[in-house]
Amino acid sequence: MSAAPRTNIRRYVLDANALIGFFEGRRGVSEKVSPLLSDALRQDSPLLMSAVNWGELFYMEWRYQGEAKAREAEAILQRMPVAIIAADRERATRAGALKQRHGLGYADAFAAELAIERGAWLVTADPEFSKVGKGLLVHALPRHEK
Repeated sequence: MSAAPRTNIRRYVLDANALIGFFEGRRGVSEKVSPLLSDALRQDSPLLMSAVNWGELFYMEWRYQGEAKAREAEAILQRMPVAIIAADRERATRAGALKQRHGLGYADAFAAELAIERGAWLVTADPEFSKVGKGLLVHALPRHEK
């Protein structure tokens, strides 16, 4: 027996910076991402993340925190209610078009594409996504000041 469609559940796509901020305990980010993770568990409706954005997160963790921290992030992610969505040719084509049309970064275009395709809110601290316009729903996180 298959479950009925969950049309009343708001879906979310995580940009890499959302999980980086969560893992680092950034003020404002953890407080906004934690309830999304809790809701995803309670509703049995995982948050989504493009495999390209996962690769970006893994790279950033390794580069700035070291390989051990990157591997730790990977292990934590596997226990979280987050589904990693593959980037096939069609998704890559749509992401490439978004990059060209709106001047997004390459990995950012995959996050935007997934959110648009799934009718989901993109969870991000990056204001660059405003370039996409009304076709992209953004769940804004506080910007990280370096």
